[in-house]
Amino acid sequence: MITKRHSLFQSFKFAMEGIKIATKYNRNIRIHFIIAIIVLSSSFILKMTFIEIAVVSMIILLVISAEMINTAIEEVIDLVTKDYREEAKFAKDVSAGMVLIVASGSIAIGLLIFAPHILRLFFPN
Repeated sequence: MITKRHSLFQSFKFAMEGIKIATKYNRNIRIHFIIAIIVLSSSFILKMTFIEIAVVSMIILLVISAEMINTAIEEVIDLVTKDYREEAKFAKDVSAGMVLIVASGSIAIGLLIFAPHILRLFFPN
């Protein structure tokens, strides 16, 4: 195997380029980032605890990471074959399913964390 040695700085530069490319060319990642900004802003407005904000942040990172993995898998499959192949469809569908599961779980967790704060707005002590 041929390995190229890159500096730590170069590795971070490549990673940032990957985030920039994914955000520029993938609508779903842009949507996830917009939702993340709204959710994080709301968590500060609702004066959530540090732990609640940390959990919300981790869930956001998980969703965005899953979407980026999905994007990478789809791009590699498209690189390997342009023809319809059942195996390619299987891989893409499973990858998209991963994002759906993570995103659905994040909504459930978000509701559990946000609900008491939102209820307090309508039913103060």
